[in-house]
Amino acid sequence: MALLELNDIHFAYPGADPILAGASMQLEAGERLSIVGPNGAGKSTLLKIIMGLLPPSSGQVSAFGSPCRVEADFQDVRRRVGLVFQDADDQLFCPTVAEDIAFGPLNLGKSKEEALAIVDRVLNQIGLMRLRDRVTHKLSGGEKRLISLAAVLAMEPEVLILDEPTNALDPDNYARLINILEGLDQSILLVSHDPEFRTRIAPAGYQLAEAQLTRI
Repeated sequence: MALLELNDIHFAYPGADPILAGASMQLEAGERLSIVGPNGAGKSTLLKIIMGLLPPSSGQVSAFGSPCRVEADFQDVRRRVGLVFQDADDQLFCPTVAEDIAFGPLNLGKSKEEALAIVDRVLNQIGLMRLRDRVTHKLSGGEKRLISLAAVLAMEPEVLILDEPTNALDPDNYARLINILEGLDQSILLVSHDPEFRTRIAPAGYQLAEAQLTRI
């Protein structure tokens, strides 16, 4: 059973040429796949369609063996699939790091005490406990990216989707991110322009070009 599956997905922004025209792909349990392609090819759009943030004009999105047709279906997807956005500022909106990481677990019904325990566990896991009580908007760009990953990991997703996760990372945080991801058990779907990073994290995958996905 594929964890995520797209079949014949079509999508175009209003007044523009199709950005996806018959795109199909699968992510199986245990797989780590990259999606590569030129700027503007539709990679981020594809991730948003998987998460139900954009509706395809036609085609079928399935997750964990079930078709996703209505918002309730995608709510379940968003509980089980964690998306780390390309821009960390789109993901972090609470006053402090601890509050940002606790936000997801609290929404999943955890108590405040349980959520704060998860905050500590995840920050220890990624080696950033020193940022726990920092004001989020005062973090560096690289720190924000790692905290946005921590906020997703706090929800214990079964699949991790990463959109250009190395943006704004200095060499130390770049190495830290690789170390974190190599130690995770989750299946991963990665969009990255960085060939070295793809080789380390998800060397197989799909090429997105001319609105089509081709396995590479």
